[in-house]
Amino acid sequence: MPISSLGLDAARLSAPLPIWHAAVDRAAWSASASRVAAAGGRLVALWATRLPAPAAAAEAPTNTPASATINAVLGGDFGLVWIALPLAADQPYPDLAPSFACAPRLQRAAADLSGTQAEGARDRRPWLDHGLWRDGPPLAADATPRGAEAQTLPADYPFVRVEGDGVHEIAVGPVHAGIIEPGHFRFSVVGEKVLRLEQRLGYVHKGIERRFTTLPALEGHRLAGRVSGDSTVAHAWAYCMALESAAGIELPERAAWLRALLLERERVANHLGDLGALGNDAALAFGLAQFSRLREDWQRLSHELFGHRLLMDRVVPGGVATDIDLPARDALRRQCDGIEREVRTLRGIYDEHAGLQDRFMTTGRVPRELALRLGLTGLAARASGVAQDARVAPSFEPYRLLTPKMSVQGAGDVAARVALRFDEVFESLRLIRELCARLPMGPVRSEPRLPAEHRRGLGWVEGWRGEVTLALELGPDGRVLRCHPHDPSWQNWPVLEHAVIGNIVPDFPLINKSFNLSYSGHDL
Repeated sequence: MPISSLGLDAARLSAPLPIWHAAVDRAAWSASASRVAAAGGRLVALWATRLPAPAAAAEAPTNTPASATINAVLGGDFGLVWIALPLAADQPYPDLAPSFACAPRLQRAAADLSGTQAEGARDRRPWLDHGLWRDGPPLAADATPRGAEAQTLPADYPFVRVEGDGVHEIAVGPVHAGIIEPGHFRFSVVGEKVLRLEQRLGYVHKGIERRFTTLPALEGHRLAGRVSGDSTVAHAWAYCMALESAAGIELPERAAWLRALLLERERVANHLGDLGALGNDAALAFGLAQFSRLREDWQRLSHELFGHRLLMDRVVPGGVATDIDLPARDALRRQCDGIEREVRTLRGIYDEHAGLQDRFMTTGRVPRELALRLGLTGLAARASGVAQDARVAPSFEPYRLLTPKMSVQGAGDVAARVALRFDEVFESLRLIRELCARLPMGPVRSEPRLPAEHRRGLGWVEGWRGEVTLALELGPDGRVLRCHPHDPSWQNWPVLEHAVIGNIVPDFPLINKSFNLSYSGHDL
């Protein structure tokens, strides 16, 4: 659908992808969501902004100063459109749940952080606020920093109860074995069969969105890269794209190619780690040992050539903080060749291992129709037959010149998500070779200059989990008024609850790892 079909007075933002912005009223807010949903589009992000009245008044379509703005990013064939609805004091906004199944959790988070409420929302339970925020919403315009309260316990959370003969509950977390981040999972089961799973996240709220407003705009990329450490390149690139869009900063061609190189190396590193962990969760410790070895070799070369194992702080405003010479490019190509040989051998072992395939196939299945209805995104969506990858469509430089192949599986089970990871490893290795062979000459960074007026930008990058977006508003003095990073885990965590239904409890770790969602990227 073209952007004109939404009936919005939308202005295109200066970005390498088709991204639009429109101020809307209440009717247009609901109508836009309804039209995008009817055309098979998606809700990408939702957040609230509370600014002092003079700053907010500039966004209001009337002479009444707005005390808040509710924002949403909608995705479709037209690209992305950021719609902003100004709100008067304590005014609710129209609920988007009738159009998008993933909206309630985003709306609950916006209510916790900024105090804005969705009108008519069925679920008003706190999501990020565990009953410990004594001084009100932390992103309210008049919020003040506060310390932790000693000897304060979280409030009780009203989980949905499942009743019937033989039904009992199993509580897992929030403290887990190993080093995984905290999250609580409440299973309602009969025997070992799962009837319902309900999640409770948000145990380590970091205050990232408020912290952005205290940092110089040219340093925000470092914080963005720490939203979720396993996606540091994707989140930092999204921030820099938003900043460059808002400030009119031109990205050198070589810098864009090096960013893509870093992003594909991040993708391969995570897929290698997940493939080993998935084998281990199905009792194939051999898989964990082999893929862990390959990932370690991969990350050691990243440290040697780029200065950081996870590639943190390599993407900076105006370009990149690193460059590679011809010997380094040769080393990257050689590693790709060696890794591909070994991964192809390991794929043959995984495919032919009867015990492994018995655990993988039909487990944690998400059919395509359910994936579309719930707003599943990224790798998990492609494993359920949803062809969606921003590197391929709408695409941007340098991917437009590299013509990446989108991998899609149809079964939507653990086996499909494993197969997709293998496919994407091979395609990323091909892209890395192409990037090294065709890397253009030129500078790797342009000098960033901040605008002298109020500006906004939106970043959109296809990370290894899915589309990472970041919305940025800069004040007339160049400072950050509001920055909202969005990880695809927000859409995918609720789908995991559905994927587990009908499976047995011992399969949950396997299903969970096949999605491998971010706790940190969800808990801002």
